[in-house]
Amino acid sequence: MKKTSKWLLALMLVLLLALAACGGDSDSDSSDKGTEDKKSEKTAEGNKDGIFSIEDFSMTKTNEGEAIEGGELTYGVVASSAFAGTLNYNFYSDAYDYEFIAWFDEPLFDSDINYTYTNDGAAEYEVSEDGLTFTLTIKDGVNWHDGEPVTAEDWAFAYEVIGHPDYVGIRYGSDFENVVGMAEYHAGEADTISGIEIVDEKTLKITHKTTGPSMLAGGIWPYALPKHLLGETPVAEMPESKWVRETPIGMGPYKVESIVPGESVTYVKNEDYWRGEPQLDKVTAKIISPSTVINALETGEVDMVDSFPTDQFVDAADMSNVEWLGMIDNAYTYIGFKLGKWDADKGENVLDPDAKMADVNLRKAMWHAVDNDAIGERFYNGFRWSGTTLIIPFFSEFHDSSIETPTYDPEEAKRILDEAGYEDKDGDGFRETPEGEELVINFASMEGGDTAEPLANYYIQAWGDVGLKVELVDGRLLEFNSFYDRLEADDSAFDIYQGAWGTGTDVNPEGIHGLNSFANYTRYTNEELDQLHLDGNSNEAFDLDYRKQVYSDWQQHMADNIPLFPTLYRSVLVGVNNRVINYSMDPASDLRRYDIGVTQEAPVVAE
Repeated sequence: MKKTSKWLLALMLVLLLALAACGGDSDSDSSDKGTEDKKSEKTAEGNKDGIFSIEDFSMTKTNEGEAIEGGELTYGVVASSAFAGTLNYNFYSDAYDYEFIAWFDEPLFDSDINYTYTNDGAAEYEVSEDGLTFTLTIKDGVNWHDGEPVTAEDWAFAYEVIGHPDYVGIRYGSDFENVVGMAEYHAGEADTISGIEIVDEKTLKITHKTTGPSMLAGGIWPYALPKHLLGETPVAEMPESKWVRETPIGMGPYKVESIVPGESVTYVKNEDYWRGEPQLDKVTAKIISPSTVINALETGEVDMVDSFPTDQFVDAADMSNVEWLGMIDNAYTYIGFKLGKWDADKGENVLDPDAKMADVNLRKAMWHAVDNDAIGERFYNGFRWSGTTLIIPFFSEFHDSSIETPTYDPEEAKRILDEAGYEDKDGDGFRETPEGEELVINFASMEGGDTAEPLANYYIQAWGDVGLKVELVDGRLLEFNSFYDRLEADDSAFDIYQGAWGTGTDVNPEGIHGLNSFANYTRYTNEELDQLHLDGNSNEAFDLDYRKQVYSDWQQHMADNIPLFPTLYRSVLVGVNNRVINYSMDPASDLRRYDIGVTQEAPVVAE
């Protein structure tokens, strides 16, 4: 077992004591007893010292009772700040916005257990023999919430908006560039996209330059955009329009009734929903602070949450009114290094050879300096664990655990820095650059939950222990929306940052790390990486063994060059009130949001 610094152990002890004190209204004796009983039970099942395994959790809620008519449900979105309120799949970038959108809108395609598009959703597809042309047909009865049918023109309109030169979102990237004629349209050299043909009201054809396995795992954009509402709005103004901010509509099981900006959205059932009438009459989704989420679940203020903070589970495991569900997350946290800029004119990332973090030796040493195994165990009770490669275990076919990546070894970090010429030349305890100049690394990290500040402080201390002077940008943690606004703008105050990525369900990493991806926040790119992206989504990549080798090579490339490094792989925990039925996190389940019901009018309250 790796040794942990005395500083980290002290910090962990303080943190765990603070968490134990947050047990709500229960007296200390009963709270402590519940914790000890839980630990003993888990120890008997193979867990030690309150360290849990996501493998012990079911993904599907136990059903007890029948759904009542007229039921209402409250859904908590756990966040330390307001949600941005860009309530449309084509424009949002805030992960919290997604949680509010998903109740009233949905993709046109369903996916199977492997997250591959099927013909069971609101639309069907056929593929040409060469794999380049997809004929997409929207099923009858699929309507927008205002009663207008969802049309092929709406689907094409989404492509036209995202590909437009004035589009200000983050969706445009390699999948869109792959559509014939899109590059010319995006550059303003054509008024239409030649590869998109509207056949009739419900059918369109999309022709691509190349094809590969990702075409049916996200390569076809599955979200329509209501042209009858947004068609006269300038593209640059769409994200701020009332149809996105105030009265958004979709085609999902619930309709937006009202919005309290940044706080909550109330929905009513869409009786015209194409799958059938939803079980619930009303849903309210609202922001719940990580500091109050336990109390919100205990009292029934919320029936369920999108993702429970795993660092607090030790205080919530015995909650009597809640069933805990869990699965491996398609997300990871990471430390990213700012290595270049976004060139808006070219629509691509450009490396800066003079960036402060340009030396891979410096980046490698910073990876060696942090003990992510200890962080995962003590900050997150085992629900997060040390990351290795940037294709995560969620993609079990492609994650290559055999690749060697830097592990916690502060002495190795010091050796690398010494050999690279980073030495403390003025005796202040911190290293200067090889040129003898002061080296101060500006670290951006976000607010969020009880662990955000101590975790950021741990990283700063760990890097300080190997002689690197690291300081928080602005001297504090940054608010979520401000953090990403500045990160996307390549704020010169950011040298390194702590972020998190939801990978989606397609293993293809180009959407995050590609040359033309605005979401490639490190701005790292090179020709070898570009070629690996092409190879991984090529005709040859339909051969699973070939594709696995490409993505193994991709993981090795990123481990060697370290534009970012994963800190923690993650689990998702969801607490669901006992009155809720027909809910599942399992991708193999047939249960969907419109199936969710409640068995009694009021939530069950913790004993």
